[in-house]
Amino acid sequence: MGKGVPYVSSPVLAAKLPAWRSRVVLFLIFAAFATLAGRALWLQGMSTDFLQKQGASRYTRTLELPATRGKITDRNGQVLASSLPVRAIWAIPEDVMEAPKDKLRQLAKLLDMSEKDLYRRLDSDRTFVYLKRQVEMDIVEMVQKLEIAGINTRKEYKRFYPEGEAMAHIVGFTNVEDKGLEGMELAYQQTLAGTPGSRRVIRDRLGRVVEDIEAIREPHDGADLALSIDSKLQYIAFSNLKAAVEANKAKAGGIVILDAKTGEILALANLPTYDPNDRRKLTGAQLRNRVLTDTFEPGSTLKPFTVALGLEKRIVTPNTMIDTAPGRMTIGTATIGDAHSIGLASVSQVIEKSSNIGTAKIALQMPPQDMWDLFTSVGFGQQPKIGFPGAVAGRVRPYKSWRPIEQATMSYGHGISLSLLQIAHAYMIFARDGEMIPLTLQRSTDQPIAQRVLSEKTAREMRSMLEMAAGPHGTAPQAQVPGYRVGGKTGTAYKLENGKYVKKYVASFVGFAPVSDPRIIVAVMIDEPSAGRHYGGSVAGPVFSSVTASALRAMNVAPDSSVTNIIIPAEPLQEVL
Repeated sequence: MGKGVPYVSSPVLAAKLPAWRSRVVLFLIFAAFATLAGRALWLQGMSTDFLQKQGASRYTRTLELPATRGKITDRNGQVLASSLPVRAIWAIPEDVMEAPKDKLRQLAKLLDMSEKDLYRRLDSDRTFVYLKRQVEMDIVEMVQKLEIAGINTRKEYKRFYPEGEAMAHIVGFTNVEDKGLEGMELAYQQTLAGTPGSRRVIRDRLGRVVEDIEAIREPHDGADLALSIDSKLQYIAFSNLKAAVEANKAKAGGIVILDAKTGEILALANLPTYDPNDRRKLTGAQLRNRVLTDTFEPGSTLKPFTVALGLEKRIVTPNTMIDTAPGRMTIGTATIGDAHSIGLASVSQVIEKSSNIGTAKIALQMPPQDMWDLFTSVGFGQQPKIGFPGAVAGRVRPYKSWRPIEQATMSYGHGISLSLLQIAHAYMIFARDGEMIPLTLQRSTDQPIAQRVLSEKTAREMRSMLEMAAGPHGTAPQAQVPGYRVGGKTGTAYKLENGKYVKKYVASFVGFAPVSDPRIIVAVMIDEPSAGRHYGGSVAGPVFSSVTASALRAMNVAPDSSVTNIIIPAEPLQEVL
């Protein structure tokens, strides 16, 4: 048997390929190499910037560098709000879920959440989830000791309020993003917040920073804010208000102290209140800054304005006699009355005894527009311009729509609504010899610009009458202060619900001291007292007395009276509703 036949010489095995086929194959190989070379040229030459950006998006991150929020202080530099460094705990769910169960159990316990809640947060296809914000540093350290892969922290700040519930309605609070939500924190958000910075870094897949590339923008801390509030006076006001609300079983209460010389708000407190450091059970009723946002009929606290207008227009003098007998008066189809008939009385006694009849008779001798002009000139019906969120304007109807009975009732504080701050501010005209000055919640060293509303003579005459009203024979003997002459007026009014008066009361007192040279104005409001007393003199008057006495001593204001024994009649006069 022979050895095999050569391939090329075998007629069966010989392949007859066309010459063009090899050329096509060679061309295709060349084209492939040319395509690869072109693609490489395109990627490395023309698309470099695009590819670098795509790569950087996978490993570079821009970190926000939070700015430190400015402090809020009282007028003496005592801190009312400051920022403490804390951390946000965040996770890469895919990595954390691989951790041992016992470590995850410990993590949930440290973060004060249930295991179910922790797993719910981690059950996500995202690469970033917050587990808890504003975690204190001691907890952060314990979390880091667990060494759970995928658990990371981020620098944050948490607001701390040293004065707690006493200062809550003034200072307000911030959210977890460090943005102001209430009070001065909200009103001065831009000033306090500052400007956050940013920095570009390289992170590995576990989120760890492995290289710091560059600073994009440096953070600029927020500016500090100095308030007009005096912490000592604030505590005095708050503690006395709280005691009064509890003693009278009241629904709520408010108090404000103004500096009659500068227009600064020295104290402002409300009840119910809340602790801005722990807001887990916060309700709407606790949030309301009633001194600014709640309006009520001021009642007899408005009588001095009507009488002052009568003096200014020379319709009456302090000694003009007015017949209030028999203690009832019919206007149209309506009848108004006094709690006690005082018969023939001077204008001074009308204020001292709080006569509705006497006040109405003075009012009806004047055009409605004159009363309306005075009310608006002292800020009634206008939103207080103090840069505080939520301050209301109250309600004063246009004078053209007033009927005689409405003019009469408005003269003694019914049919008009005001906030406690508005009525306190209006008493500036009596404390400052007829001048009004603007209010401020920021510490001020500038002399305020005054606007004259009444003549100095009228204001001094009214001051004397208001001293009588707060004296032994007036409606507020319990407002007297040992060693100081005080002036002021009580107010008691029914509340309006669904357009009708109901047997619920607002008791108030507004006054100033010392009468010889007024330094402070104090206004008190007790909402729905229900412990047996409801008149302004017996409910709000004692609060004024206690607060004013403590405040004047704290401010080192010299006494202007040698009277140290306060006379309180067994049955003080009460203003009629």
